Amino acid sequence: MKFSCPNHYSIRYFKVTLPPDMTTQDTNLTGLTPQEVTESRRIHGSNVLTPPKKESVFRLFLKKFKDPLIIILLIAGALSIGISCYEYLILGHGTRVFMEPSGIFAAILLATGLGFFFEYKAEKEFNILNKINDDEPVQVIRSGNATMVPKCDIVVGDVIVLGTGEEVPADARLIKSIRLSVDESTLTGEPLCHKSADPSQADPQATFPSDMVLRGTKIMEGHGTAVVTAVGDATENGKVYTAAQIDNSVKTPLNEQLDRLGKFISVCSYIIGGLVIAGRILMYMVDIDGAEINWIDFTAYLLQSVMLAVTLVVVAVPEGLPMAVTLSLAYSMRRMLRTDNLVRRMHACETMGAVTTICTDKTGTLTANRMQVDTLHMLSGRTTDEIMADMALNSTAELDMSDPDKIKVLGNPTEGALLLWIHDNGGDYRSLRRQWNRENELPFSTERKYMATVINDSDGHRMLLVKGAPEIVYALCDHSHDRITDNEFKELLRGFQNRAMRTLGFASCLLNTDEQPLTEDGIRAPRLTFDGVTAISDPVREDVPDAIRECLNAGIKIKIVTGDTPATATEIARRVGLWTDADGDDNIVSGSDIAGMTDEQLAEHAGQWKIIARARPMDKKRLVEALQKRGEVVAVTGDGTNDAPALKAAHVGLSMGDGTSVAKEASDITILNNSFSGITNAVVWGRSLYRNIQRFILFQLTVNLAACLTVLTGSFMGTQSPLTVTQMLWVNLVMDTFAAMALASLPPSQSVLKDKPRRRSQFIITRAMAHRITGTGLAFFALMITMLYVMEHSVVSKLSDLLHPVLHAYKGFSDYELSVFFTIFVMLQMWNLFNARAFASDRSALSLRHCGEFLTILLVIFAGQIVIVTFGGDFFNVIPLSLHDWTMIVVITSPVLWIGEAYRALSGSLKL
Repeated sequence: MKFSCPNHYSIRYFKVTLPPDMTTQDTNLTGLTPQEVTESRRIHGSNVLTPPKKESVFRLFLKKFKDPLIIILLIAGALSIGISCYEYLILGHGTRVFMEPSGIFAAILLATGLGFFFEYKAEKEFNILNKINDDEPVQVIRSGNATMVPKCDIVVGDVIVLGTGEEVPADARLIKSIRLSVDESTLTGEPLCHKSADPSQADPQATFPSDMVLRGTKIMEGHGTAVVTAVGDATENGKVYTAAQIDNSVKTPLNEQLDRLGKFISVCSYIIGGLVIAGRILMYMVDIDGAEINWIDFTAYLLQSVMLAVTLVVVAVPEGLPMAVTLSLAYSMRRMLRTDNLVRRMHACETMGAVTTICTDKTGTLTANRMQVDTLHMLSGRTTDEIMADMALNSTAELDMSDPDKIKVLGNPTEGALLLWIHDNGGDYRSLRRQWNRENELPFSTERKYMATVINDSDGHRMLLVKGAPEIVYALCDHSHDRITDNEFKELLRGFQNRAMRTLGFASCLLNTDEQPLTEDGIRAPRLTFDGVTAISDPVREDVPDAIRECLNAGIKIKIVTGDTPATATEIARRVGLWTDADGDDNIVSGSDIAGMTDEQLAEHAGQWKIIARARPMDKKRLVEALQKRGEVVAVTGDGTNDAPALKAAHVGLSMGDGTSVAKEASDITILNNSFSGITNAVVWGRSLYRNIQRFILFQLTVNLAACLTVLTGSFMGTQSPLTVTQMLWVNLVMDTFAAMALASLPPSQSVLKDKPRRRSQFIITRAMAHRITGTGLAFFALMITMLYVMEHSVVSKLSDLLHPVLHAYKGFSDYELSVFFTIFVMLQMWNLFNARAFASDRSALSLRHCGEFLTILLVIFAGQIVIVTFGGDFFNVIPLSLHDWTMIVVITSPVLWIGEAYRALSGSLKL
């Protein structure tokens, strides 16, 4: 048997071979035999979604070494090992020469190890959160008997029996259906779709055929029997799941910017190294003053120059930067989890700060996916209590109130909304049902568009209750029309519909003792009175309008992508503040329109749309890819299987905590509390994290610039290096690591939402940063090179000697002078850490609320310097300093902070 569907449907054709005794008209189906089950499984496969291929732990760790800065560090480490081997084997230096390469490789392992650890830990937490159970029992008919089999054992051709509340185990075509309604929101966004095996009841506008039920959807009302047409990966759910596993390897904005920074640092390092070699050769030529070159001496001198150049290249590489990035990301991952945002992929923390467009679904993300009564418009003289009784008695829904804080609707969600309204208004629908007997019932059908119930009580009173489409129920009535004209009634309904609300009309009448108003064709009740209309809506989540407004103010564009109708989507957009009176037809498009566009046309027009209605899963994915072609950084939110391809294709995918397993598997961040405001929080964290990374770059490049220029200039002055290898290890590795921790731990600031998203092409070092780096670095260099010259040409036995130097011939350094020089250099950087912390903020560097970790790390740096100078001895080439020396050093280096504060005050950004 071959089933075909209209071309606009996502499902094109199904081919199913049924046993000879099974037809779509059978009422007593025999189903498959065991042999046919085995054969079907061999041909069509099992009903299991192929899980995404998991990379080994080792491969996950190796991926961390792809970072451009890690690669630069690896090269620098290799060069450093070469230098150390030369010094140890040729020059006879001690094993301390291996401290520098050891420090570099320690920095590499710390940066890569921390990143791997936090991502691996998040993945384990996610796997616990997102277990998929394929062993749920499903009722099937096999060999003429009804039996229960695990969902994973369902095969193509199986006859499955579906009841209210059950999840559809596989794609299937209906053979029989009774009042069947399905929640397709996980695939299309539609919370209630009527399904029927009767072709005359087919909805030509439905996203999927009316006689098809699909894997992962849920039966909300009625029951039916269906023959399975596809299982596992071949189902619509499976196709979306497979598409969601496609890794587009979209490069994050931070990766691109760090790539450019790595190239910039490499070029600068090579230039510095080349200058050192060229300058040293020039000085050699000047010294020999035209004499014949001694090639042996020149070769040794050239080798020394090359070694010095390589050393400076190693010094120029910011060992702490990968650590700063990793620590910032890891810190954000940990803190975001406390705010119910589970980050699975570390890069997503920062990428959220660069997002320029958010594509969000509607149901379950903007709305609560919970129908509720919005308005009850009474038109007859019946009381509210009487209407409550009508709602309770003329309904098949139930409420699960086992958890009073989380009442669940069982059955039709629209009818459930009526029961919730009764409960919220102090009524008890179960008590009302006990007071009356339901004598007869006419079920709802799509042809009649209403249901009716005959009730009676112990006193012999009988009533007919009717509920359904207002215009249909209204036409059946002949009473209470004096309360409203036909035109007023139409305007009333139009007003509700324009607000994206479902409407139900109510009618009733008293019956005589022997009157039978229900027939197979409908009702016979000439005295029917129209009682009123109720408007039911899927309410917008309370936090959404404020979150949307914050995103728009932050320069982020929002696009609603939904399977709902244009009218419903537009109304929801209006409620959340996205749609304004200035918007029109150019700002909304349908999925069918997108399907007819080429990728180039889609990219050309994608920027102007605010709403994409009647969208199918791949429409949303194509939209995301089109926006990315336009240079947008795209985040996608969703909770359904239909959202998975777009979640995977986006720069950042955000799933909801109660979303489907497929959606969560495809996402980078799971918002556990389902709050849209979590997206805004993620943007705040991302932008704050990026600023923290910029602050560390500002701090470390200032240190490196001052250190490189000091060592470079010192080499031209013919001096010994004022900073030893072990001292540089403390400055370049330990202190920078602590600085990374201090700046990474800074709390997020809501002020970042005042900024517009940064451009992808923007260099991570801004003009303001470049000015601070060069200005402060050159100032430190000038101070240190002046101290270097004074200490080499005068005796400094106490700090005050620096203010009144008596210059002599070159004499070298004393241990005291080396200790003072080293400590002043470190203290300058420590004070500058305050300035780096205050960079790009509107606050003083001394505004330290919520900065306990920052202060703790500063104390650790200061205490570490005291310990090293006091007890480092020969290992660090230092001797202990007196309390007076420490006090003087702290005082004379503190202007670094005060000058920074004065600058911020003059620029108008100083706030305590």
